[in-house]
Amino acid sequence: MTTRYSGPIREAAIHAHSLNAQGFAEDAWLAALLDRCPADLFDINLYDYDAEGQVSLRTGARGRLSGAELLEAIKAGRLWVNIRDAADAAPDLWDAAMAEFARIQKSYPGMKAVTNAGQLILSSPKARVPYHFDPAGVVLFHLRGRKRIFVYPGDEAHLAERDMEQVVARQTTEELPYVRAFEDDATVIDLEPGQALTWPLYAPHRVENLDRFCVSLSMDFQTWPSRWRNGALYTNAVLRGRGGRPRPTDVMQTPELAARWAASLALKRVGGLKSRIAHFERDFEPELGVEDGARALGA
Repeated sequence: MTTRYSGPIREAAIHAHSLNAQGFAEDAWLAALLDRCPADLFDINLYDYDAEGQVSLRTGARGRLSGAELLEAIKAGRLWVNIRDAADAAPDLWDAAMAEFARIQKSYPGMKAVTNAGQLILSSPKARVPYHFDPAGVVLFHLRGRKRIFVYPGDEAHLAERDMEQVVARQTTEELPYVRAFEDDATVIDLEPGQALTWPLYAPHRVENLDRFCVSLSMDFQTWPSRWRNGALYTNAVLRGRGGRPRPTDVMQTPELAARWAASLALKRVGGLKSRIAHFERDFEPELGVEDGARALGA
């Protein structure tokens, strides 16, 4: 698979894991987690698509439902719920996932994660996530339901570097410009409980649930090469925003990437670019027995 970063993961691959067998996808465990998690750790989204597959995003508030009720609203609606900071929100799950990650990492000689972070994803049977990329490596641990993952080449045609800059610099969300012709280039994987999926760094992808309530843990990781690359993308975004024409990171060697990473640290300290996605206006909250599992705030 063509990608900008020829790191140890060169193509999408499935690995076995034991997280669902340890009870982390059971209703009782999930409901208790939803009850105890602070509201500010929740991202609750609704994605709407036009005839060409272009997406619009609505964001919701945690709302007043109990954990068990929220779980039922997700099962019956069209919601995509992320619980961020999984290491703090669900330390028992996170410790088990890190053990699984260590085993998977060993299967890729030369791969060395220096940071790990993650989010637990609970999503409705017909939920879909649009075409996007993650500025990190990802292991997607699937625990419940069935998902179909479409993974695309991470080259300029499918992922313009200017779009990468905007995402890394938090000027836009991770969703990318999409055309249906990209489907001819997709690798398609159906993921079952007990399977974990890896794919090349920066490879764009999208997700469709296959008519079942789904639970997954998405674990991000950074290596030193990915940190250097992301720092260079941030620095380039600042330079471009000031009228510059920075060299593409595709043509940079390690010393130049590392120098631009160092520059990004200084730029962030002085507020080189203010995030445009720090605050989304939330316009709904989960509700039982209504369309999409969502009730307009104030209704």
